[in-house]
Formats: sequence, structure tokens, C-alpha cells
Amino acid sequence: MASVGLTLPIEEIEVELLEVVSEFTSNYDHHFDQLLRRIPRRHYKGVNHAILVAAGIKAYHDTKTTELAPYPDAIALLRDLNEVEGLIVGVITSGLSVKQAEKLLRLGIYRYLSPNAIYISDQIGINKPNVKLYRRACSDLNLKPARCIYVGDRMTRDIDPANSLGLTTVHIKRGGKHSNEQGVSEPAHVITHFDELREILRSQYEIQIPAASS
Repeated sequence: MASVGLTLPIEEIEVELLEVVSEFTSNYDHHFDQLLRRIPRRHYKGVNHAILVAAGIKAYHDTKTTELAPYPDAIALLRDLNEVEGLIVGVITSGLSVKQAEKLLRLGIYRYLSPNAIYISDQIGINKPNVKLYRRACSDLNLKPARCIYVGDRMTRDIDPANSLGLTTVHIKRGGKHSNEQGVSEPAHVITHFDELREILRSQYEIQIPAASS
């Protein structure tokens, strides 16, 4: 946006944009429009508003193309789980339908999921941490919660609601802004690497997948 005429210092643009994301959530559709609304017009006088927004959107998508990638150990585990007969592997994700679906495709995850086990809050009309979202998934798939394992990185939005329904929960702690978040319940397992989950599934739940490669 700065390269096409936004004259505010880049550090200040970043601060304002992060505030927009914090206030409107990361799943909002119009971050860059809101960014321009809160910046004095003198900082983009004479520049077409649409060009500035398009520049921000282009940079966002370019960054996703070059920087967004899955953890290799997560992909390896999903690939092996996909080979287990009768096992349903799904996702419960919070956000806008197209944005979340794009992430599943862009990250190469979709091919390893059960097609009927993808639950996006925008499609369902129920958002995390509402336990109804997890209950809907179990009900639709005809699964007893006690027979399900749920993996998440947020204590309050993933682990607590899944625990309240009776799912076996796994808290993945791999850094990030939510890594030290506290919940009101405890996960059944805490991991920092998906090879740890692989061994838990093999030893404690008798899921027949290969051991992690050394």
C-alpha cells in the first residue's frame, strides 16, 4: 500500500492494521477498507481508494503463496491416518467459508480429510467455543464423543468446549500468541510435535500407523 501512495510510515500502517485485525478478527473481509477509514485522508490524497485496497489484498495473497506452509510432521501424520480403514479424519474450523476452505486446499490438507467431516463455523452458523459446533459434528457423523480425539491449539476455543462434550482432547503447543492461554479444563494430552501424537495414537489408542521415522 505504501508503494502505491499511502504516505503513513510503514511502522504506523502495521500498528493500525494489527488493531483492525484485533478489533474485527482475522476472519473479517474488509481489513484494508477499515484501515483506510481510520487513517487521515491526507496520507493518501489523490490516490484511488480501490488501488490501495487492491495493493493490500495482492500483498496478502502473495505472502500466503510464499510463506504459508504446513508442518511436515502434521502432513506425514495425516497421510498415514488417511490409510487407516474406517477412521474418520476431519476438521472443525472457525472462520469464513471460502477463506477456511482455501486454507485446506492451499496447505495440501484436504486430500487427507474425510470429505463429509469438514465443519466451518460460517457454514454451520455456530462458532467456537460454542459446544454445539462440536456436538453437530459428532451427530452428523454418527460418532460418540468418547470415541473421538480432538486436536487444537487454543485452550478456551478448542480444548474446553471439546472436553465439556466428552471428547478426548490433545493440546498442541507449538509457540504462537495462544501458546500460554489458560482454560478451565485440562487436555488429555499435551504435545509439541505431531510425532508425539503419532506415538500416543499407536500406543494408547491402538491405531495402526507406522512409527515416526528417525
